[in-house]
Parts: sequence; C-alpha cells; structure tokens
Amino acid sequence: MALYYALVFGILVTEMTVFVVLALPIPSRFRRHLTVALVKPFQLTQVQVATKCVLAFILLLFIDTINRVYNVERELRAAGLATGAQDRVEIQSRKFYAQRNMYLTGITLFLTFAVVRTLNIVWELLGLKDEYRAKPADPAKPAQRDTAALAAQIADIDKQIAQLKEQAEKLQAEM
Repeated sequence: MALYYALVFGILVTEMTVFVVLALPIPSRFRRHLTVALVKPFQLTQVQVATKCVLAFILLLFIDTINRVYNVERELRAAGLATGAQDRVEIQSRKFYAQRNMYLTGITLFLTFAVVRTLNIVWELLGLKDEYRAKPADPAKPAQRDTAALAAQIADIDKQIAQLKEQAEKLQAEM
C-alpha cells in the first residue's frame, strides 16, 4: 500500500473512532466536554483549510481509483482467454488493489460527511438540553405541580363522586 493510501487509512480509522465515540450513550455532562474537545481544533481557520485540502486530495484519489478500476476492467475484458494464466492473475491482482483503494477512499469521504453531520446533531442536542434546563418551571403544567396539591384534588373529586352516587341512589329509590 502506497504511503498516501496508508495515510487515508489512518484518517479512516480516526473517523471511525470519532463516530463511535459520538454514537455512544454518554451522559450529557461528559458528552459536552468531549464534543467541545473534538470541535475546538476545527474552529481554527488553518485547520479548516488543511482539512479541506486533505479532503480534496482524497477526492482526487477516489476519482483516480475509479479510473484505474475502469482501465483494469477494460484490460481484463480485452485479455479474455488469449492470455496465459499468469497474466490473468496479475490483472486480477491489479483489479483487487484498484478496487480496494477505491473503497478505502470512498468510505473515507462518506464517513467524513457522516461524522460532521453526527457532530452537528450532537451539538444541537446539547444546546436544546441546555435551553430546556434553563427554562423556569411552569406551574400551570400538571406534571410539575406538587404531589400534595394533586392528592388534595383527587380527594375532592372522590368526594364529588361519592355525593353524585348518593344522589343517583336517591333518585333511583324515588322512581
């Protein structure tokens, strides 16, 4: 494997690790610190430019590998049965390497966009959780009332139900 494909593989492993860490169910207090630690370096302009250049380089490698796969496939079809077994094995191995490199660069590009989108979703989720925690409790909502007030309300309603049952029995007795 050439040096640049080894670097692409290193980027792929790093992206997979970041994606798994972002997808793990971590408590919010730890997730916030982890997300800030992941985002902070990429807020620098120099890092953003370097990242875009690396992604452009990987895109060029991807396009090149698609071209190589196409050329090797065409060469394999042209060879057909006319070539010996050794030549066919050599072409097949070149096809394997070209496809491997195509999948390596393609999944690296795809995972880059998936990690960025996942990071944005996690960041938005943390912001929404902070907004929710910052809102004052609304006393009009039944879920946030005191349990004692609810118990008193239930007792009043039970008394009303008992009174209505007595009235119903009296009316039934009169008929």
